[in-house]
Amino acid sequence: MSATVQSFATHTLQRGDAPLIISVPHAGTEVPPELATRLTPAALRLPDTDWHVGRLYDFAPALGVTMIVARHTRYLIDLNRPPDDAALYSAAAQTGLCPVRSFDGEPLYRDGTERLAPAEIEQRRARYWQPYHDALRTLLDDTRRRHGYALLLDAHSIRSTVPRLFDGRLPDINVGTYDGRSCAPAINAALRAQLAATPQFSNVFDGRFKGGHITRHYGQPAERVHALQIELAQSSYMDEAATEYDAARAARLRVLLRSLVESLLQLRLG
Repeated sequence: MSATVQSFATHTLQRGDAPLIISVPHAGTEVPPELATRLTPAALRLPDTDWHVGRLYDFAPALGVTMIVARHTRYLIDLNRPPDDAALYSAAAQTGLCPVRSFDGEPLYRDGTERLAPAEIEQRRARYWQPYHDALRTLLDDTRRRHGYALLLDAHSIRSTVPRLFDGRLPDINVGTYDGRSCAPAINAALRAQLAATPQFSNVFDGRFKGGHITRHYGQPAERVHALQIELAQSSYMDEAATEYDAARAARLRVLLRSLVESLLQLRLG
């Protein structure tokens, strides 16, 4: 039976008793009024949102999985970036801790702002970034105490084509394990087996998306915390142009996602 949804200032939370936590840092659509007045009309449509990702995984709490889902847009602050805004992918275009341009390179701010004041970035970091990460750290520590280990799935999606960020069309399922450093080999093997059995969805491991800050920072197998990122091509479950959920397409993908989650739950990593 799924847990009650708890609502906090920066996120919602459903607590479960399994060793798996699903984090959804980029599906938030709330825009504080003080930011809304500064964004362009195009930016206010929030085109770079990880649309409907929480809905795709809404089966998980019934399996005992804990889910933490951010409430605010990534245009306010990107929860999957390091607090010092260090680059994650040195050879690729960067999107930033507090973005000023969209994935397509368009200005987000009406006045063309290219750099936010350090004081404003620090304020956003303290008010929005830190509470989410404090909550995530507490969940991981509690889970590791109860089970002997903790497993974190950082759940994302992105448009299937974003020329500024990657070439060509993105595979449907993009698994990131920081080149195998953020989780035990058994996790990689379990997911590869499930994906091989579902050839209608293309996949890649540690391709363009190897895992962002959440995967890299919290995934510490030697400390019995394992993390991975799954980045979905939005064309696999929605109408990208209209940002509308396609129930028929999503149903097929949800079968696969459930099998992946169940595979993770069957592992014993302690």
